[in-house]
Amino acid sequence: MSSRILGSCPSSPNCVSTQAQDEGHAIAPFRYRKSRAEAKEALKEALRSLPRMQLVEEDETYLHYEATSLLLRFVDDVEFLLDDAAKTIHFRSASRTGYGDLGVNRKRMEQVRSLVAGKL
Repeated sequence: MSSRILGSCPSSPNCVSTQAQDEGHAIAPFRYRKSRAEAKEALKEALRSLPRMQLVEEDETYLHYEATSLLLRFVDDVEFLLDDAAKTIHFRSASRTGYGDLGVNRKRMEQVRSLVAGKL
């Protein structure tokens, strides 16, 4: 079992996390029915379809991507943690710099949610 935990969101509104407690940052996790390995592969497949999304770290229960914005080349960190006991994928998507993100992190994760719908 991985001992990893996702970092908390800063007070700035440029972060969403399934483990955040406040409304501004909280977002619902993904649920999966397949094996953890199959769910992780389905998630990776969905993420491969997104532009400028680079896998930078992976282990059995964890994925870390860097998402780079097109124009200003801002980097967002997108992390996923697969909890096999709860069949839940927790995630955090956060901008590295700046304050606001115009809802980009939340929109990205809702896009991922629609891409993996029915595939986990």
